[in-house]
Amino acid sequence: MQEPRTGSSPKQSRKPGKRLAPSEKYEVFVQVLSQRAAQREAAGKWQADRSTVVHICRTARQGALDALAASVPGRPGMTAGAAELAGARAELGRLRAAVTGQAVALHLHQGKSRWD
Repeated sequence: MQEPRTGSSPKQSRKPGKRLAPSEKYEVFVQVLSQRAAQREAAGKWQADRSTVVHICRTARQGALDALAASVPGRPGMTAGAAELAGARAELGRLRAAVTGQAVALHLHQGKSRWD
């Protein structure tokens, strides 16, 4: 049976990082992005681990890229799926008008048949 060690390993002496509010995470990201603070300096200022600052920056960058990819020019607030659905509905309206026009032309050309 092994005896417990008396010395502390790096994992045991490491204190848990401070949990940052979303507004604080945004402020960390802005500071690092605008180069007002290096990642190490921002981690020290906000009493967070450096890996936390790296994760905040990666997540904010990916979120910004996803939001930009989803935006459709000229249609504020629409996601890519909503824009595609709006386009499909517009095409459905055009096709419905075309079929109605063809039906009217066919009716005028052949005349009305009796329903007996």
